[in-house]
Amino acid sequence: MISAIKLYMKQHGDTVAGKKIEIIRKDTGGPAPDVAKRLAQELVVRDNVDFLAGFVVTPEALAVADVATQAKKPTIIMNAATSIITTKSPYFVRVSFTLPQVTEPLAHWAAKNGVKQAYTMVTDYGPGLDAEKAFQKAFTGDGGEIVGSVRMPLQSPEFSAYAQKVKDLNPQAVFIFVPSNDQPAQLMKTFAERGLTTSSIKIIATGDVTDDAVLQQEGDAALGLITSHHYSYAHDSALNKEFTAAYAKEYGEFRPDFQAVGGYDGMALIYEVSKRLNGVIDGDKAMEAIKGMKIDSPRGPIMIDPETRDVVQTIYIRKVEKKDGKILNVEFDKVENVKDPGKQP
Repeated sequence: MISAIKLYMKQHGDTVAGKKIEIIRKDTGGPAPDVAKRLAQELVVRDNVDFLAGFVVTPEALAVADVATQAKKPTIIMNAATSIITTKSPYFVRVSFTLPQVTEPLAHWAAKNGVKQAYTMVTDYGPGLDAEKAFQKAFTGDGGEIVGSVRMPLQSPEFSAYAQKVKDLNPQAVFIFVPSNDQPAQLMKTFAERGLTTSSIKIIATGDVTDDAVLQQEGDAALGLITSHHYSYAHDSALNKEFTAAYAKEYGEFRPDFQAVGGYDGMALIYEVSKRLNGVIDGDKAMEAIKGMKIDSPRGPIMIDPETRDVVQTIYIRKVEKKDGKILNVEFDKVENVKDPGKQP
């Protein structure tokens, strides 16, 4: 995320409407909601920032809602993906995604492509619960059957027992959500050891499980996975090719992933708001400028829903394939103009 923020500023300059853009970076060492709130208060009171931005995980975003509201500071959520986040402050706007937004299209795809039964396994915190609910609701709504489910701990999960349960149950498909840190590689290694990656069980997941930044580490165990997400390093567009080339030039072999795109597009939003307000950032005027804003992103066009302040975007169905020695999320289907179904009646 921070790498993409720096890249955006290098490409577009550090001055907007005659004002110099300054990034003040704070690290929670998290997940640490209390630390996030304290740091946000310091940024508002001591540093008098015009925007708050970042937020990798949901608990930290939720922790600063009152700070943002009381100070009237536009707050750009660049990653955290639990649906309720933007409802907690009228100064919250999200440029990343929500778990229901990327999960529901996958459930519909599975049901339409012959999957009749599914088992769900998710991490037991906000995004995982959102993913579980969205998948089960959409899948059963299409006539599918949920044959079981499990919620795994966020900290230091032991995947062996969960993988064995899937193997013993032998469902037609298993739907997975785990956060995109070191867990996806651990999970796929365990699935491979249990023979699940070569079994008849179809493995489907949100794109967190095949995060471009760590996909190479998962190796051949990830091949064949079907996932849904809003961004792939392999997305075929002129803007994404420019973005990935610039990122490679700046950072070498490290791939930009969905968190990088969240940081990049968050900066695009900040720059555009600053231009529209001629460099004088008033919280209420900034939020009015943000509502309905459209951005050309490496992922494809996005818009900020004026009612929910959440992102509206295309969700892609992808398959993990190996091309020219690289393991990639290759898009083969998509659903355009997807809102967050977690906020739809």
